[in-house]
Amino acid sequence: MTKISHATNRAASLELMKDFSLEMTGKDIPALIEARPLIPLGTRINVTFLGNEDLEMRVAAARAVRELGFVPVPHISARRLKSRQQLEEFLGRLQEVDAAGHLFVIGGDPAQPEGPFSDSLSVINSGLLQQFGVREVGTSGYPEGHPDIPRETLWRALEDKTAALQEHGLDTVIVTQFAFDTDPVADWIDAVRARGINAAIRVGTPGPAGVKRLLGFARRFGIGANAMIVKKYGFSLTNLMGVAGPDNFVNDLASVLAEHSAGRGPGLVGQVGLHFYTFGGLAETAGWVRRFNSGQE
Repeated sequence: MTKISHATNRAASLELMKDFSLEMTGKDIPALIEARPLIPLGTRINVTFLGNEDLEMRVAAARAVRELGFVPVPHISARRLKSRQQLEEFLGRLQEVDAAGHLFVIGGDPAQPEGPFSDSLSVINSGLLQQFGVREVGTSGYPEGHPDIPRETLWRALEDKTAALQEHGLDTVIVTQFAFDTDPVADWIDAVRARGINAAIRVGTPGPAGVKRLLGFARRFGIGANAMIVKKYGFSLTNLMGVAGPDNFVNDLASVLAEHSAGRGPGLVGQVGLHFYTFGGLAETAGWVRRFNSGQE
């Protein structure tokens, strides 16, 4: 069990933790059942779209999320879709199990599209989402950039996607990659608002996990993980066998955003929450959230 550090602005930390969301894979149904008593009813739970999972696994996971009392947010990986028909089939199956209202649409890992959709914008502009009852679409944000995509390209994509969703009458939420350092996150949020994008933002936050595993994910996604930042996050590069929790990050981010919201920073914050990447540890992450909110150590 990781120790929960005291917040410098406890009220701001608790406000930031409200309505948090979680992430799972299609294989995590047993883990979700185990974690159910620890997760508030109505919590959004994203269901990833992995290349080694099929339609049945994804739909079953989304259905389980809903039946257990949570809000399913299935992912769609644009470049993994082999045809427009495959997208229609997935959306239709989600609609059948009442899990199509909220989606998260990403470009996906493949360098070359496996079908007609080259990016998430092409899925948004397909006209199919509304036909199957989609009301809200999540899209990606990159406070620390992307290892393979120039920053200006990322900004243009974010602006184009949020504008397209507004044109299609769909609500928007931006979910970011996870981060270790609050400064680039806060600066990025200010830049989002300065561009006139007022969508809700969920800041990607690593749930409690092994230090070695966290650093491995950070390197994979090009996220900064130097000694100063990981110390701020709450663990040491010399203790790779340890477990780290996100309390320092959450407390620091809450304090910074509270200052910005009060007008002492460069921009208005708007609606900001947290999205926890659980790394297969749904119960561990949900338990950490409960202890954090209760002030336990």
